Amino acid sequence: MTNVARVAAKKILYRQSNLPVLQNRLYRTVEEARNCPKGDLEIVQDLQTGLVYNAAFSSELMSYDIDYNSNQGISERFCTHLQEVAQLIEDSLGREDLVEVGCGKGFFLEMLLERGIDITGFDPTYDGENPRIQKKYFEPGLLSVPVKGFILRHVLEHIPNPIDFLFQLKKANGGGLVFIEVPCFDRICEKKAWFDIFYEHVNYFRLSDFASMFEGIVKSGRFFGDHYIYVIADLSTLREPVFQPCNAVDFPSDFLSHLESGERGGVGEVVSVWGGASKGCIFSLLRERAGFPVDMVIDANPEKQGNFLPGTGLEVFSPEMALKDLPKGSKIFVMNANYLEEIKTMSKNLFNYAGVE
Repeated sequence: MTNVARVAAKKILYRQSNLPVLQNRLYRTVEEARNCPKGDLEIVQDLQTGLVYNAAFSSELMSYDIDYNSNQGISERFCTHLQEVAQLIEDSLGREDLVEVGCGKGFFLEMLLERGIDITGFDPTYDGENPRIQKKYFEPGLLSVPVKGFILRHVLEHIPNPIDFLFQLKKANGGGLVFIEVPCFDRICEKKAWFDIFYEHVNYFRLSDFASMFEGIVKSGRFFGDHYIYVIADLSTLREPVFQPCNAVDFPSDFLSHLESGERGGVGEVVSVWGGASKGCIFSLLRERAGFPVDMVIDANPEKQGNFLPGTGLEVFSPEMALKDLPKGSKIFVMNANYLEEIKTMSKNLFNYAGVE
């Protein structure tokens, strides 16, 4: 997206201040976590392109390194989702000459390699030894020959100028297919999911946005309980999106109503959050500010355990450590309803669960 587009007329949808800039950054002490770098939100719809983004975002605040961890691969439910994604990619992009941009810790890329797919990955947060992954940001100039397809899983929402980036891919590769997976902004609005808007995501997409970007869409839809959307598109058909008044964002005026009427724990009751990633970080922080603090955070990811959530400084406990002394019937907010049954099974269905939508 050009700089001109970024200063075009826009409609303000939502504001928050002083949010952690990296929700999945690991902090070793309470002090570091509470004093982490913070930034403001001004979520707007651009009235030239129709796209939704954080107008207060500053790239200078962002620094991804090996202490950044957003791995969800420990969950069987999420692994099932990834297998569905892998099949979509194999059926549409093929099995040869693929590139995953922003492959993180390499979990999905390793899954594709196990399926016999020829793929290369790029990510500065990667801390493994797979020679197929380069520990750097992807730049189109790194391609020596054209590839058949690009995979952008939860990448485009982090890039300040997503249209410019896609045009760079198109120019460098001369076309090819692209698989894009991002959070579903329509669901965020429909469910008033205030815990799903955070600084790290500069962009918020709808399927209609991709229809405006690409003339040639092979396949698209919602999946993972409508939390995510995907599109498989022909890069050669990429175009500048144009705002259509009929596609204006219907942002709820009472977006924070669920937070403002939040549940308080009873006297002596421990209120827990299961999920120490982005949702859990923002859920805990905004509840604390609203006067409904969370007491404990649980996460099955061993890399997060013993570390502290940005903003609140809440410690992340393993399920074993958290549940052994937790009174039966205690409140547990499950940070994604997709995991509700899995978590009930892990915790022997002994608690009062609330699947957060």
